[in-house]
Amino acid sequence: MEIGIIGLPNVGKSTLFNALTEAGVSADNYPFCTIDPNIGVVEVPDKRLDRLYELFSPPKKIPATIKFVDIAGLVKGANRGEGLGNQFLSQISEVDAIAHIVRCFEDPNVTHVDSKLDPIRDIKIINRELIMADLETIAKRKEKTERMLKSGEDKYKREYNNLIKIENNLKQGIHARNIKLDEKERKLVEELFLLTYKKVIYIANISEDDIGKDKIDCIEKINKFAEEKNTEVVSVSAKIEAEIAELPQDEARFFLEDIGLKETGLNRLIRACYKLMNLITFFTAVQKEIRAWTIKKGTKAPQAAGEIHSDMETGFIKAEVIQWDDLLSAGSISNAREKGRLSIEGHDYEIQDGDFCYFKFNV
Repeated sequence: MEIGIIGLPNVGKSTLFNALTEAGVSADNYPFCTIDPNIGVVEVPDKRLDRLYELFSPPKKIPATIKFVDIAGLVKGANRGEGLGNQFLSQISEVDAIAHIVRCFEDPNVTHVDSKLDPIRDIKIINRELIMADLETIAKRKEKTERMLKSGEDKYKREYNNLIKIENNLKQGIHARNIKLDEKERKLVEELFLLTYKKVIYIANISEDDIGKDKIDCIEKINKFAEEKNTEVVSVSAKIEAEIAELPQDEARFFLEDIGLKETGLNRLIRACYKLMNLITFFTAVQKEIRAWTIKKGTKAPQAAGEIHSDMETGFIKAEVIQWDDLLSAGSISNAREKGRLSIEGHDYEIQDGDFCYFKFNV
């Protein structure tokens, strides 16, 4: 799963990406500093995995991960090729979801593309570019469908009407993910790879002085906007998070305590992105490792086994399943099995978040 970090130039995208991945990519103070997309794989913080690691004590602990892509800054007119617009939009089309970072800090040393801080204006600039790009995609598909209307087949009439519906909603500023669609309309939208169909989370990049404050005007504005768009907001100070990321673990913990935080904003962001993409975690253990696996909510046992190895899905027989905390209470798999705490599940079982699984299959 890939999440694209987007935003206007100089809002803190690369600084946030540095903090997430400790990749050290350039974060200089000028527009389009990021030209090629930087990619980093980030661990999903999970205390459940840590507890299971303590129980099993294997040589390796492998967490679930999410891939972040730092995408070039966008400017007004990107859909017409302004700035790095075409490149920016093509990069967005390749990710699974969008983390839209919005500037909520004042700093005379960091230029603002519109000179004045206005988070909602900034959000609307990018949203308009995404909508305009989708309208262009719709227009191209309409031309193709119009030619096929001559065949007289009903499927092309339905498709054309569906395209008109989607187009009209986009023109009203409604993103594709928020349009009420039936199954056929949804399938068409997915075929078109519309940018506004991708799930979005807003990241409010606040100043160091605003950390821990109960009420921040900029965030309240974004929260209200996001609520109307059926999405979420996470506030972080990218600058501080980047500094914390460079510290040893013990020093980072003391630093967080000093500024009154229980955990980093990045941990909250990573978990929020995980939730945004409707992902859950299940666990497995062998002699050499304890591991967290990422799957979509609603995935059934054979397909979850297939995440480990395709042969396990093909030859799936059954799964022995126990919730992670029940396993901790039992003290071991053998104790859980003796006490009848392991449930035996078949092909129709949907894996639940936090399940510890032992899959049995034919080779």
